[in-house]
Amino acid sequence: MFDRSRRMLEILRTARRYGLGEIMGDAAPTWLLGKPRAFDEPLNVRLRLALEELGPVFVKFGQTLSTRRDLLPEGMAEELSKLQDEVPPFEGAEARRLIEAAYGHSLDRFFEHFETEPMAAASIAQVHAARLHAREGEETGREVVVKVLRPDVHERIGRDVAVLYRLAGLAARFHPEAKRLRPVEIVAEYDRIITDELDLMREGANASQLGRNWAGSDLITHPTIYFDYSTENVLVMEHMHGTPIDDVEALKAAGADFKVLAERGVEIFFKQVFRDNFFHADMHPGNIQVQLDNPARPRYIGLDFGIVGSLTPEDQRYLAENFLAFFNQDYRRIAELHVESGWMPADTSIEDFEGAIRTVSEPIMNKPLAEISFGLFLLRLFKIARRYNYQVQPQLVLLQKTVLNVEGLGRDLYPQLDLWTTAKPILEGWMRNRADPKRAAERLRNQLPEIMDSLPALAPRLIAYARDGETPGSRRLTESLIDIKHELTSARRAMRWTLVGTGLVVASALVFVYPPVPVWVSAVGGLAGLAAWIKAWRGSSKG
Repeated sequence: MFDRSRRMLEILRTARRYGLGEIMGDAAPTWLLGKPRAFDEPLNVRLRLALEELGPVFVKFGQTLSTRRDLLPEGMAEELSKLQDEVPPFEGAEARRLIEAAYGHSLDRFFEHFETEPMAAASIAQVHAARLHAREGEETGREVVVKVLRPDVHERIGRDVAVLYRLAGLAARFHPEAKRLRPVEIVAEYDRIITDELDLMREGANASQLGRNWAGSDLITHPTIYFDYSTENVLVMEHMHGTPIDDVEALKAAGADFKVLAERGVEIFFKQVFRDNFFHADMHPGNIQVQLDNPARPRYIGLDFGIVGSLTPEDQRYLAENFLAFFNQDYRRIAELHVESGWMPADTSIEDFEGAIRTVSEPIMNKPLAEISFGLFLLRLFKIARRYNYQVQPQLVLLQKTVLNVEGLGRDLYPQLDLWTTAKPILEGWMRNRADPKRAAERLRNQLPEIMDSLPALAPRLIAYARDGETPGSRRLTESLIDIKHELTSARRAMRWTLVGTGLVVASALVFVYPPVPVWVSAVGGLAGLAAWIKAWRGSSKG
């Protein structure tokens, strides 16, 4: 407790010295953060310098904040994105001690060789090259990388996160926009992310899941995880050999096709989000390498799996429709989706919000496809959405960050990257697949036991909803009803055309068997039936 109080005082002194009370404007408590005064550096720079001075936990918190462009004033996110997670490595002998403590045995029992000098170091862990003992039938042991948590990292992060909660409480009390910004919820989301990163077995499971999702793919590969050698504090994985994706000169020297490389990055991202619903959410250049065995078809190597994301089926659908509506310039649909999903208040004027979206979108959409930046659209949309009391969606934070990373990386590799040409077939295929009547029936069949169990309790809730209007559970109920409506509409449309098609095919067969009706009538009827069946399949995607 004393340690946390001392840390709190240290943070407040740093905030006063850098004049961070300016963030709260006139509402800042001067007795706590000091009186306003002039500084040589602008506020955004001072904030970045203060976070760097406060250490790795605050640097990572600033990096997380830099992705929240829906919350931060203009320019602040760009400045915070300059924060680097750079810390000196700890001694290799200490790493050996920590690993042996986790194993309960000497390192020599598990590794034929362990490189004392670390390959890389970060605020939570550092990595060492090693080689396992050869197994039966192997000439040499397997080359691996050993990741080990830093000494006392749990205690230091626990202390600083507790202080962040106290600071968030102060912001919630004094900041004039606290209701919209929800500072406590922001810290809670950061707490969840950084706590997950502290469990290396969880990271290993994430890597294993991604590897299984992409097994046999020539787009991306992931290291094998050696769970028999891994614990919560130590992770052992295959040593991958590739070229860092930001080493442009090395990629050029190897003859890499930058256009293909950029397009493949976009394809991987959209398939992770929509096909697998499990995406790597920390895709900065330090976590990506490239295999160049075939420079014309370079293959990604994914690394560092501490942060991953997934979405609810509802958010997946709303997101896919938002992407499609944006590139189809259907601004009204974007406005409707934001309200339907609960991302915007229910009383938002669709017409006003549509006009605002058109204002930010048209200057972007009037460019050639290769020059359209979806990241820029998101930034401008967030800025406008703030005026309409946009409700921050924690489950979309990681996705927003990853979209910006992927597009930025792709454009760095190939400035003419046409994101839409790569993404559109994936999105449209996912929408067709989701609306397929067989898929809808399968989902309904899987949910049937839960539906039957819920029916006895559902009636009184519906009565209460009808009587009292909006209740805490009413938004979820509304979302579920919207989904059911979409699926029933899709299935009904497909069934109607299927029946028409079947009738025409059967009738044409009878006409062919029982003349004297001309054969061409039978042929026309059969073709019309086939057309109706195709209509049933294609039309279901519009449900």
